[in-house]
Amino acid sequence: MSAPGILHPHNPEFDRFLQASVGEDRNGNTVTVLSTLARLDLEPWDEAAALSALGQEAAGSRLEKLLSRFRDVPALRQQHGHVARKLTSLLPKRRQRIAVISGAATKEPAKVSGVIWAVLAILFLVMQIMLAGAPGSGQ
Repeated sequence: MSAPGILHPHNPEFDRFLQASVGEDRNGNTVTVLSTLARLDLEPWDEAAALSALGQEAAGSRLEKLLSRFRDVPALRQQHGHVARKLTSLLPKRRQRIAVISGAATKEPAKVSGVIWAVLAILFLVMQIMLAGAPGSGQ
């Protein structure tokens, strides 16, 4: 069984936002937020996290500026403000982000616990090896 982060390395909390459409390019292909941010040389998940950390209005303003720089979707030239407001509503709310962050934090003690159990198992094996060769072990 593979580790959960190998096939999907990014946190899914931004999927709705990143997979949303910003419009169609000149060839009629749908362009997503993820594609838009990548074409603007930004890391989509980092930018989504930064936008989500801002308030709704500040996130909308920042996204509007980003969309105004994007030239691959002709309709964005006049509608970048409207599209930005619509898209920011898809960002996870602060309460949802706290739950995701706290959920990630609860996974950390499990890693520490695993390390402790591994060390204890090794110590147990070393003790068994030392006691097996001790006098009076039945040989």
